[in-house]
Amino acid sequence: MSANVTAQWPDMKRGLVAILRGVKPDEIEPIADALIDAGFACLEIPLNSPDPFKSIEKVVAKHGDKCLIGAGTVLTADNVDQLAGAGGKLMVSPNIDEAVMERCARHKMVTMPGVFTPTEAFKAIKLGASGLKFFPASVIGASGIKAMMAVLPKDLAIGAVGGVSEVDFADYGNNGISVFGLGSSIYKLGLSADEISARAIKTVAAYDAVFG
Repeated sequence: MSANVTAQWPDMKRGLVAILRGVKPDEIEPIADALIDAGFACLEIPLNSPDPFKSIEKVVAKHGDKCLIGAGTVLTADNVDQLAGAGGKLMVSPNIDEAVMERCARHKMVTMPGVFTPTEAFKAIKLGASGLKFFPASVIGASGIKAMMAVLPKDLAIGAVGGVSEVDFADYGNNGISVFGLGSSIYKLGLSADEISARAIKTVAAYDAVFG
């Protein structure tokens, strides 16, 4: 059974999603402040991080009115309910799962499930995905994603995630891709908020140079 369409991918100034895998609740606030101040408007806290829903609650309470906040590595419908309970509005997954997508539609979440092939992409579209996360993008490549985009809806948000950093923006941009999930190039365990701020500012400048 197909799900209802989930929420539309929002119109953001920059298609940059910061993936904060491993972040802890006691460090999330200054990190989120740094990213948002630098120009990020979308934060993803993967569920294999310590106490992820607590971190999501904290960021939503402080920045929920000006930033799309949610979870990554969402694998079950129960995860979706917990995410909604924490105030998150974005669901990102490494795969496409019907039960997860149906629950997201019920909560009217923005969704970006992971896909690798045209078959998976069209299944995600049928299940109402707001956008598609091509993962791992470093394996598919910008030209591979572009080839699949030829048969996908033109207004669908297409994200490149996995092994992507600011040095790849021009290549992907030349192939029509402008949404990126950025992990280790933005956040690694042990980095200070100041170090993350410097990385974020550099990334935003690189994005604006290509897409501005």
